[in-house]
Amino acid sequence: MSAEQMKKAVAQAALKYVVDDSIIGVGTGSTANAFIDALADAQIPLRGAVASSEATAERLKAAGYVLEDLNSAGTLSLYIDGTDEVNGDLQLIKGGGGALTREKIVAAASTRFVCIADASKQVSVLGKFALPVEVIPMARSYVAREIVKLGGDPELRDRFTTDNGNVILDIHNMQITNPVTLEQQINQLAGVVCCGLFAQRPADVMLLGQKDGSVTTI
Repeated sequence: MSAEQMKKAVAQAALKYVVDDSIIGVGTGSTANAFIDALADAQIPLRGAVASSEATAERLKAAGYVLEDLNSAGTLSLYIDGTDEVNGDLQLIKGGGGALTREKIVAAASTRFVCIADASKQVSVLGKFALPVEVIPMARSYVAREIVKLGGDPELRDRFTTDNGNVILDIHNMQITNPVTLEQQINQLAGVVCCGLFAQRPADVMLLGQKDGSVTTI
């Protein structure tokens, strides 16, 4: 089974967590897109959805769903999103698509975070996938120097601006053995908007698509 088919399988499996007539949060990226498509095909009625990016907002609107503002929606019952890496504690690296800050906000505002991915995203130690950090542009060089002190190798994401108007530093060559501590250290740096470690608020449920077509729930 291809990676694309595995994404479709986990997207389909995630539908059982959606409650009719609720407002849900939806993440960003190809796996989240597969979930939106599955949601639309199943014709599950929702009061609305909170999008974690402009791209997701457009896809939800195209599927016929009403977009809700998180400030008005309040606490969400469910957030569905993909991931770039996940460890055994369901701590994540997210932000390959650059939407990490809004994704983290919506995840924090949700009672349950169901993460969906293909099995290749499961790792024993986070960090093989470069860790994204959203940074206010004037702080880029300062934050990069501080990240070097933490043992990382930061690289500016070329020609990329987030929906919030900021830049992304991708941190390479880190083995993240204490994700909660590192998340706190990076987030405390002046000029950092958000880092892509979802450790203080990990996923609650992980759905992993397997090559044989099955879906494993963790």
